[in-house]
Amino acid sequence: MTEPNRTEREFGVPFPGTILDQEKWTQTALKAMPDGHLNWPELFGRDAPVVLDLGCGNGRYLIGSALARPDHDHLGTDILPVVIRYARKRGNQRGLANLKFAVLGGWELLERHVAPHSVAEIHCYHPQPYYDPAQVHRRLITPAFLAIVHRALRPGGRFVIQTDNPGYWKYIRAVVPVFFDFHELSGKWPDSPRGRTRREIIATQKKLPVFRAEAEAKPDLSESDALSLAESLPPPTFDADRRLRELDQLA
Repeated sequence: MTEPNRTEREFGVPFPGTILDQEKWTQTALKAMPDGHLNWPELFGRDAPVVLDLGCGNGRYLIGSALARPDHDHLGTDILPVVIRYARKRGNQRGLANLKFAVLGGWELLERHVAPHSVAEIHCYHPQPYYDPAQVHRRLITPAFLAIVHRALRPGGRFVIQTDNPGYWKYIRAVVPVFFDFHELSGKWPDSPRGRTRREIIATQKKLPVFRAEAEAKPDLSESDALSLAESLPPPTFDADRRLRELDQLA
């Protein structure tokens, strides 16, 4: 009998981990959210640093992180049910007990379900730039959003942001440093030189620039001060460059 294929590839790049025997699979679906804040020890059955991936897509980065860092717990959310189904299936097949996925927007997760100063890391890879001017109000990275990212992180917690959209990156470089100590990164991710996400793999193969940064929450910035600062900063009304729409269709 032929041995089942236990590895997967996307655009020629291996997907993290291997498919285990079915008796070792787990359940990574978080199908219902509480009325209030998530209780991380209750959700994962232990007290460990929590990593969030907002707009996690098919889970490539978060699954890789959960495999590499079994001492961290991980939650990924996306508004698209179809990509979360792929993420859950792959997380289940890799037997990951430190991983959950939910169909949910990043703003809603942080505003309603994450207690202040309760997570170690928040990752946001390739937030949708929305090319239609009528959709600009849907852009995720706004000053108000960055204020609630800051609120969710522990003191010194990390915010990781990446995009291949030059207009978005120019805006990110202008507003993120207000709330975070901002460190622009050069070169590729050491852990995933061919791309942490499906979108990054596509952009890299097309030789498009990818912009990355890691940022630490400013410890002396209070929640009220962060919200006041957010009200004084401009919204993301940049030109998203419609020529990049082709990558959205591929990703």
